[in-house]
Amino acid sequence: MAALPGGGPRTPSVRIGPIDLAARVDEALAVQAVAFGLGPEEIEVRRHIVLRHLDHPCARALGATTADERLVGFVYGMPNERGQWWSTVVEPYLRATGSVHWLDDSFVITELHVLPHYQNRGIGRTLITTITDTVDQPRSILSAIDTDSPARGLYRSLGYQDLARQVLFPSAPMPYAVMGAPLPLRRRG
Repeated sequence: MAALPGGGPRTPSVRIGPIDLAARVDEALAVQAVAFGLGPEEIEVRRHIVLRHLDHPCARALGATTADERLVGFVYGMPNERGQWWSTVVEPYLRATGSVHWLDDSFVITELHVLPHYQNRGIGRTLITTITDTVDQPRSILSAIDTDSPARGLYRSLGYQDLARQVLFPSAPMPYAVMGAPLPLRRRG
């Protein structure tokens, strides 16, 4: 378990470690709703998706919690399988860029979210590096909204590179980028 120091009384210290995400799915979705701007209908749809993902025998989840056990961030993922919905959507885009092989033997970061008040403190970085350090796959893939955002900057600093851009997911209002990185992820310095 990792501990990150706080920045005073307004940003207490945070512990990073394994969590039972299925048991805390509503807390996690509340974090995602604030961090990602989701409405109640989208949260309910995502609740079923998260619980279905967590049924995968190799799914892993980590949480960032305060001393009073408040969840302020989380990450979860699993080994990629070509038959999974996400893979079927991104495969044609990756094929078009010659990157389709990234779908094989990769660990997918399915979700990574940190409450805005806790961002820019290394929590997201610690969550993603800690979870990927525990997997057997030689690389990691993920999708992120295709804008020049702090999230994309974090992923690039860890070694993720764009594999495909302007990826359209059904019902998503904005295009995404699919990114991939060899494991272990790059560290600072």
